[in-house]
Amino acid sequence: MTDLPAEILRVKDLAVEFPTEDGVVKAVRGVSYALHEREVLGIVGESGSGKSVSSLAVMGLLPRGARVRGKISYRGDDVLKMSARKRRDLRGRKIAMIFQDPMTALNPVHTVGDQLAEAVLAHDLVPRKQALARAREMLDLVGIPQAEQRLRSYPHEFSGGMRQRAMIAMAVINNPDVIIADEPTTALDVTVQAQILEKLLEVKDAVNAAIVLITHDLGVVAGIAHRVLVMYAGKPVEIGDTDTIFYRPRMPYTAGLLGSMPSLETSGGRLRPIKGAPPSLINLPSGCPFSPRCPLADTRCHGEEPALAEVDEGGHYAACHHWDQLAAVADPTALFRTESEPVT
Repeated sequence: MTDLPAEILRVKDLAVEFPTEDGVVKAVRGVSYALHEREVLGIVGESGSGKSVSSLAVMGLLPRGARVRGKISYRGDDVLKMSARKRRDLRGRKIAMIFQDPMTALNPVHTVGDQLAEAVLAHDLVPRKQALARAREMLDLVGIPQAEQRLRSYPHEFSGGMRQRAMIAMAVINNPDVIIADEPTTALDVTVQAQILEKLLEVKDAVNAAIVLITHDLGVVAGIAHRVLVMYAGKPVEIGDTDTIFYRPRMPYTAGLLGSMPSLETSGGRLRPIKGAPPSLINLPSGCPFSPRCPLADTRCHGEEPALAEVDEGGHYAACHHWDQLAAVADPTALFRTESEPVT
């Protein structure tokens, strides 16, 4: 019997709130997941669903006014109870992050080499020459040509794809256990997106890291994630292995996301959007937050928020009162068929 990979990171009942003049923004409302060695966990959902905030909480990069509850464990140690110094040592060395916008994440007044070397020097007392050698090695690893010369380049001299590769190099320069990739392909064209995702997997294997991949696009996680966590209105609404989520969704929101993806089967090139907009995180509707947009919603859905419960073997969980109805539908994405779309 093969031993299961060791657990690196566990998030349990994580909640994040931001007090504002208009009220309390409940950005994250009870996120739980576990991440194992060399695993890729995809976290998907629309903008404002709490994906990035939950990961910034793991990194300890939330603004001072944020209220954080729950538990974040790194190899058994409670991160939220660590001293500020210990958390700084953890951040970048053991848990690293690739930030969302490669165009603004790098400092424009310092060379790429200096910024990569700084990531090494922040954690290790090594000669600057050795840090720059490590930076060149990382640029080579992420596929940037003429790495020695590129160390002296400024961010504006890099294309968008090269800047994203440089951000990946910065994230893995200290051989972290966990890489949090927050929308790593945003603002990049489709061809470059594929290259970046492929390179991210190569780098993951090179440094033996696990990845938390944050995206709003289920298509991005299709080929690289082992498990998928779907978030809506700050809460997980479905979690399972990737094939299960794609072929047997048990939450209408997941089915809606799948239906909104372009595919060869999409009739006439039309997409199937989810009507409406995500709810306000200050004034959440009663019951299931997705009920105003859900084609299966009934009185119970409007009055009682469903708990995340196991709906299938193999660790498949969903938060829906009518998951069994969805299971009986041959094509769950057809629930979101537009009025102008012909029935096939």
